[in-house]
Amino acid sequence: MLQPRLFSRSAHGALASSKCSSAAFLGRSYATVQTTIEPANTSVPSPTAKPGGQGRQSSAILRTYTPRTGGLRHLKRPINDHLWKGRPFLPLTFPKKGMGKGGRNHHGKITVRHRGGGAKRRIRTIDFARWNAGPQLVERIEYDPNRSSHIALLSDQANGKKSYIIAPDGTRAGDIVQSYRSGIPQDLLDSMGGVVDPGILAARTAHRGNCLPLHLIPVGTPIFNVGSHPKGGAVFCRSAGTFAIVEAKDEETSADGVKVVTGKYVTVRLQSGEVRKCSKDACATVGVASNIHHQYRQLGKAGRSRWLNIRPTVRGVAMNKVDHPHGGGRGKSKSNRHPVSPWGRTPAKGGFKTRPKSNINKWVVVPRVRNHGKRRSKNS
Repeated sequence: MLQPRLFSRSAHGALASSKCSSAAFLGRSYATVQTTIEPANTSVPSPTAKPGGQGRQSSAILRTYTPRTGGLRHLKRPINDHLWKGRPFLPLTFPKKGMGKGGRNHHGKITVRHRGGGAKRRIRTIDFARWNAGPQLVERIEYDPNRSSHIALLSDQANGKKSYIIAPDGTRAGDIVQSYRSGIPQDLLDSMGGVVDPGILAARTAHRGNCLPLHLIPVGTPIFNVGSHPKGGAVFCRSAGTFAIVEAKDEETSADGVKVVTGKYVTVRLQSGEVRKCSKDACATVGVASNIHHQYRQLGKAGRSRWLNIRPTVRGVAMNKVDHPHGGGRGKSKSNRHPVSPWGRTPAKGGFKTRPKSNINKWVVVPRVRNHGKRRSKNS
């Protein structure tokens, strides 16, 4: 372990003459705080922001280290001093072992490259459905080695049952969160006079960390852990710092002036910009996924990637011709060939524009382009 560097008597005399205490000198740490201001497009909307309003600007606050070794020179980490320092809640974990840790399937074939090694892990069982109703106490916020966001350990105040959820950004130990997915509690319904008032209901339920059906969340609210089907769990926006926005709901105003959701779906804009229709009874958590500065971290050395179960990635142009289509030749050349995968498939990078037409998700909302020009005749 690195120890504080001791100073000589002459240095101690000079320090005393300059009215500086030696205790403050010995208490100096090798870690410092560095504030990195990111561009304006890194704004994160507040969970309580009004629809259409501008979110608060986010600046990455990272911790840097005095380069006593080469691996500490470029190491930068987000400051997460609120995380639990002990072990996880073991009844909700199981060890990660077997071929899957090396990217292999049940036949032993490598299906995901660049996986292998790494430190021991235990899989945390996360409750993505959140069917348990009632107030739940956040006991602590923990680091999860299997995901980029942090997790929160909840304790049901009715029966003491514990569960893990993805922690919202800003949630701390001692907070109370609830899930309204099973229905509106009777006491809340009685306080509204026995009739559901959407405005009062949203003011009392749409708080950070609460899980609600999509049709109960106001338009413009940032959400994460978004589900797709009425009975399933969360499938979208589960990584660190991700969130979606409720764009629109099919509502109609009744005779007494109350808006009622009549459609089957709610339009949601995901983190990638994709506008998607999800079931109105699908689950969603209000807020932004925790650890929002995860993308600004720097590992500092190659060994830290190996601890994370990540093996090296070799460029294709650095290989021989028999090993990769880009290999061989003189210098850094891929022989005037378009970028391809190691197996010769083109293009090398897939995505929304390159996937086959038959695999495009039918739930994606595609804007309709109208042709206002005149239609050509066959004789022209």
